[in-house]
Amino acid sequence: MADKVCCPGPIGGSNNSASAGGFREAVCVHTKKVYDSCRSKECLRDIRVYLTRDAQALLNAGGIVSVKPRAAELLCVKIDVERVQFDRGFYTIDIRFFYRIESEVSGAIGRPRIIDGLAVFDKRVVLFGGEGGARIFSSSYVPDGMDVQLCPDSNKPTAVVEVVDPILLDARIAPPESSCNCCCCVLQEVPRPICTCFDGDDLVLDNDGYQLFVTLGQFSIIRLERDIQLLMPAYDICLPRRDCSNSGIGGEQDPCEIFSNFDFPIDAFFPPRGEDAACLFTGAGGVNNGCGCGNSDHSGGCGCKK
Repeated sequence: MADKVCCPGPIGGSNNSASAGGFREAVCVHTKKVYDSCRSKECLRDIRVYLTRDAQALLNAGGIVSVKPRAAELLCVKIDVERVQFDRGFYTIDIRFFYRIESEVSGAIGRPRIIDGLAVFDKRVVLFGGEGGARIFSSSYVPDGMDVQLCPDSNKPTAVVEVVDPILLDARIAPPESSCNCCCCVLQEVPRPICTCFDGDDLVLDNDGYQLFVTLGQFSIIRLERDIQLLMPAYDICLPRRDCSNSGIGGEQDPCEIFSNFDFPIDAFFPPRGEDAACLFTGAGGVNNGCGCGNSDHSGGCGCKK
């Protein structure tokens, strides 16, 4: 068995001994270590949509007989990390999701209209992030800084939230008499960059008039990370394998030659049947037997028919 490697440098001399697994050297890498993480699949029922002024006026005019959900777009995520007082190493992560919601409303007469607005959802999780007492300084340049470059006030872990655009499941309009009139339902402040996503139209944040509520389906992954130095084996230096010398603007590569390398999009013309929807074809007569099917087992096989 190879000796334990405890410091950076060449492994097993210059001939890369077999006992070292063919590794050339041990290198010290500065990276992020994930201390804790969680995944979330949530159905966000009856989230209030704060409409633009024109959309709110359209609803308040009355005569709306139906509303249909169209699209939901995740605009921004605001994250705040705070230490848990009586549980060392644990942190609360407060997350606020900002969504742009589009719905289609129809009246008794006239064509359907598209309305949009802002929806907000708050979430809190508690994750383990470890402890660190060091203050971290870096020489990275900060524009318009007073030469105090990247000086954090504490050594908290970094929260990372990965989330895809939500699925807009349902939409409904509530009349004024049945709408929420408590102060907790009113969004107090909207960040200025979020307001610019609505073409300069003001958002109506009060509780007067009709209100739009939507139901969203959301998938997200939340994790806490810290900087760490790891000693890792390295095979060799990493050089790009693909040559792109003539592939830029003004290059001599024939566009028809590039197009000839594209695979024909068979699925775009012949959608898979219901029983074969989970099977992914890699080419003419070829089947990908990876674990992309709903009935795959733990052995790495796939239950789809060949």
